[in-house]
Amino acid sequence: MKYTKGKIKQVFLVKFENEDILAKELEKLIRKERIRCAVFVFLGALKQGNLVTGPKKAVIPPEPNWVAFKDGWEVLGLGTVFSNKSGPQIHIHSAMGKKNKTLTGCVRKDSKVFIVIEAVIFELEGIRAQKDIDPQTGLNMLKIL
Repeated sequence: MKYTKGKIKQVFLVKFENEDILAKELEKLIRKERIRCAVFVFLGALKQGNLVTGPKKAVIPPEPNWVAFKDGWEVLGLGTVFSNKSGPQIHIHSAMGKKNKTLTGCVRKDSKVFIVIEAVIFELEGIRAQKDIDPQTGLNMLKIL
């Protein structure tokens, strides 16, 4: 295990609106505010999109198990932002529900907001970390510097 210590620099309250593409709008805000390191939580609903619900098999490198969803799902999630030379690297996980079904996974691609998502972003300072592609796994992995 490795760790580092920091503190909260500032907090953003964000309202994503109907049809917003969650990851795209989040990245716009992160770039505009020059956020390099953050954690965020959110709740609301996603209309449609894609999740990675784990690997197809527990092997390295993993092959993602893609699941598409549509027709509006309640969502509760969290994520991290760690920048590298290419810019912000955003990682979003969520649990979603519709009727008696649930999905849990990594929100990807063009997942669209349904009506509203409320989010709180906690920008961190004093953290020396970044995300880069790990050659062994092929995943964008956290590196504590």
